Amino acid sequence: MNLPIIAPSVLSADFANLGRDIEMINNSEADWFHIDVMDGVFVPNISFGFPVMKAIQKQAKKTMDVHLMIVQPERYIKDFKAAGAAILSVHYEASTHLHRTIHAIKEEGMQAGVAINPHTPVHLLKDIIKDIDLVCMMSVNPGFGGQKFIEQTYTKCADLKEMILAAGSNCLIEIDGGVNEQTGPKLLAAGADVLVAGNFVFAASNPTATIAQLKSMVPYTSKQA
Repeated sequence: MNLPIIAPSVLSADFANLGRDIEMINNSEADWFHIDVMDGVFVPNISFGFPVMKAIQKQAKKTMDVHLMIVQPERYIKDFKAAGAAILSVHYEASTHLHRTIHAIKEEGMQAGVAINPHTPVHLLKDIIKDIDLVCMMSVNPGFGGQKFIEQTYTKCADLKEMILAAGSNCLIEIDGGVNEQTGPKLLAAGADVLVAGNFVFAASNPTATIAQLKSMVPYTSKQA
């Protein structure tokens, strides 16, 4: 798959017209559906559960990339597989037995990801970086869309890429939060592979064109300054 991988965040879609927005993503240059599941405990917000996910599954023609912002995510691994998840990411901060949870996800035939909050150092993933397929790096505090991008993310992304290469891992770096025409090229330059975009896509006058703009982004260079 050509990089960057673009994953519009369904959380920012119009839920009164969800079928329309899913079809828009199907017909766009997007690669994945990014689906945020929140429980109101791990993060101060509640999103949607299995009925909505299964409704998306019926229409989605692309990979369902599911990001769990919930406590005890290991309880629901089989359920998310049944609801269509192809990639399942759990939070480092919410998983007491992370290694076990990662392997339980893989045993269900899904790719396994680990998400980290803005304050969580990337070096904490060193022991599992060869076991996972994706790191979902939060570039805003999790729970709500439309927040201001945290600038430290660029350095953190570059550090994570260095660690991945040193380990000989094929792990992808996904950035979730505040991705737009300014931050995207800089994130790609820092080593990001997957860009999650919510408000930037769904608040645009032409979401399909905005997705195409993201897909055609190239890493920022100093010559562009």
